[in-house]
Amino acid sequence: MFQSIANHFVLAWGWRRALYAFLAGALSALALAPVNFFPVLWLTFPVFVWLMDGAVDRTRSGRLARLRPAAILGWCFGFGYFLAGLWWIGFAFLVEAEVFGWLLPLAVIALPAGLALFWALAAAAARLFWSESPGRIFVLAIAFGLAEWLRGHLFTGFPWNGLGYTLAANGVQMQAAALVGVEAMAVLAVVIFAAPALLGTPDRAGRGQRLFVLALAAILYGGVLGYGAVRLQGATDERREDVRLRIVQPAIPQADKWKPENRKRIFKSYLELSARATSPDRIGLLGVTHLIWPESAFPFLLTENPDALAAIANLLPPGTVLITGAVRAEPASVGPNRRYFNSIYVINHEGTIVDAYDKVRLVPFGEYLPAQDFLEAIGLEQLTRLKGGFSAGVARHTLTIPGAPPAAPSICYEIIFPGAEHTEDQPAAWILNVTNDAWFGDSPGPYQHLQQARLRAVEAGVPVVRAANTGISAIIDPYGRIIAKQPLNLGGVIDNTLPSANLHTTYSRLGDISIFGLCAILAILTMFSKRRRFQ
Repeated sequence: MFQSIANHFVLAWGWRRALYAFLAGALSALALAPVNFFPVLWLTFPVFVWLMDGAVDRTRSGRLARLRPAAILGWCFGFGYFLAGLWWIGFAFLVEAEVFGWLLPLAVIALPAGLALFWALAAAAARLFWSESPGRIFVLAIAFGLAEWLRGHLFTGFPWNGLGYTLAANGVQMQAAALVGVEAMAVLAVVIFAAPALLGTPDRAGRGQRLFVLALAAILYGGVLGYGAVRLQGATDERREDVRLRIVQPAIPQADKWKPENRKRIFKSYLELSARATSPDRIGLLGVTHLIWPESAFPFLLTENPDALAAIANLLPPGTVLITGAVRAEPASVGPNRRYFNSIYVINHEGTIVDAYDKVRLVPFGEYLPAQDFLEAIGLEQLTRLKGGFSAGVARHTLTIPGAPPAAPSICYEIIFPGAEHTEDQPAAWILNVTNDAWFGDSPGPYQHLQQARLRAVEAGVPVVRAANTGISAIIDPYGRIIAKQPLNLGGVIDNTLPSANLHTTYSRLGDISIFGLCAILAILTMFSKRRRFQ
């Protein structure tokens, strides 16, 4: 039965082959948050392997003739996956539909099409070393793993919805990220989910080889489950009782946020939410040591509004610190073309800014335009509509926060990059993530963003504290468990203590060595399997 199903896809031709690849990729996105239905990959990846088996150019001969049809196949598979996983980006273009609405179809299609090029490269590279041997599963895993690593690093990187997240779909399975990181989990995912394709492999490929690869895939998946279960069983729930947090989620609609007439009302809502009594024994900010507001909380320049700083000083009891996102601008005396930064401020109870961080990784087309001057000259602008765009910070450094251990700051999508806890000075005991997912409405985007923040906690072995305008504020412990959260689009506050950090994880020490070492091991197994010692 399996061979007849496999033959159907191997022999598919023309537009049917492309359509099968696209549909397999689109269905694979069901493994991502918020659905997290990862078992679908045991269907979609075998289909892709069988399509690859038949990826030949009938008009040409030789190994190179296989590359073009394989690349097309990989692109169709990737386009389906990224389109189904990232369509919600179009919501951002509807915030000011009269200005950016015409770009929505282009953005929703262009980004997935561009990201799919990495999978086209992976498929072409895999097909170059393709064979009838079951070892082709390892070849595919290596090619896709390295392509995903490139996607996270080239051109500033965009590792959103990496394949590793499909394997890390639940709390048990995501613990493997503490060992190898989510990028190496992409390699494991391909081996685990593509291996059933061998059930449709003809007998001439070697029964022993097939059993070896299938057994290895089963062992890897069993290892992921076993390691995760043991790690969670031994998980502690230690807290820093001296660090008592209040996270404010105002849930301000993005379309209203920057209207001048709303400035006073928005700032007042922050003050009122911050001082809200959350329980009979928690009146106002009594007992709160650290108040956290989300990304770009103020619809004005805080440092140029002394009344706002005075109001913050009046809000904060002695010893309470405010950590908030804010737009920072160079002083006007610097020059006629001021630079603006997406920043985090640490403000003490006297209203004094004691530390700050400027966002290093900016969102292309959201916070700046590539070739900014040229594109602005022809009438384009980024979604933030800031003339000249935001400027990037110089380097990531830990935030010095009175009364709390040093924190690694991350603003918005900086949290999607592995190594978010790494800074250029002292080690961080927790990751602070401020964001604003109101751009993306009630879509999968905020849930995917939260899932990636959970993986950063597991990889680093440190808690993540996440404050969002909306979508989704949370306190996450070092095991990726959500201690407390505020639902999407619902204004409110979270009161809780800061979870303690674990010892550094294996991945935090090894970094990229994990993915390259895993690929090297699979390369050795591939060469070993080609010797047909398992016949």
